[in-house]
Amino acid sequence: MFDGNFRTAVDKVTTPVGEKLNNIGVSPDIITGVGVAMAAACGVAIARGNFPLAVVLLALTGVPDALDGAVAKAAGSSGPRGAYLDSVSDRLSDALLFAGAAWYLGGTDSPRLAMLPFAIYIAASLVSYQRAKAESLGFDAKGGIMERAERFIALGVGLIFSSIFVGVLWLMLVLTIVTALTRFVKVWRQATAVQPPKTEKEAGENRRARSRRREPRSGTDWRERTRRRSGQR
Repeated sequence: MFDGNFRTAVDKVTTPVGEKLNNIGVSPDIITGVGVAMAAACGVAIARGNFPLAVVLLALTGVPDALDGAVAKAAGSSGPRGAYLDSVSDRLSDALLFAGAAWYLGGTDSPRLAMLPFAIYIAASLVSYQRAKAESLGFDAKGGIMERAERFIALGVGLIFSSIFVGVLWLMLVLTIVTALTRFVKVWRQATAVQPPKTEKEAGENRRARSRRREPRSGTDWRERTRRRSGQR
């Protein structure tokens, strides 16, 4: 949702910053690495229950995530390698954040709540996987009410207002599941509308099957049928 509605506005801010960083020789890979390091630090802060520090680190995690692509574009190095690294680092950052939340909840009076962040991570991974797989097949799977940017914002709200932290996590889980289902239905409809072409292998097998049905099974059968036809005549 955020990506579709505010991406243009964000690009207007990040593009000139990315150009300046590129001019001073900053690599987009380094920026991506800094983002992962910030996510790890944020995860540790959450695990220790230091939510004010975690909020600051979460904001610092989002800055490199927004700038690495802008620097890559300014350097003219955007490509599959960078996209792959960015995708992997995003999944790693998410895992570090939710692992910190799970560690924190595991030390509360309701340790079973530690499964809640893991459930969110599973649902979030399904959301991102559906988009990656759909795009590899030529379909569109963008959109949803709880994408990565929304998860960052929601987690930040939960950290600021610690009394509703668990409630925010439950809301994140529900909305992430809704997003996963929405994307599944969206791609399913696109895929259903496409009639898959018959492969050459399948076509060849079908031709051979039809040919076998027309041909006699053996020379003996062929001679027997020939004698029968001659007798009938």
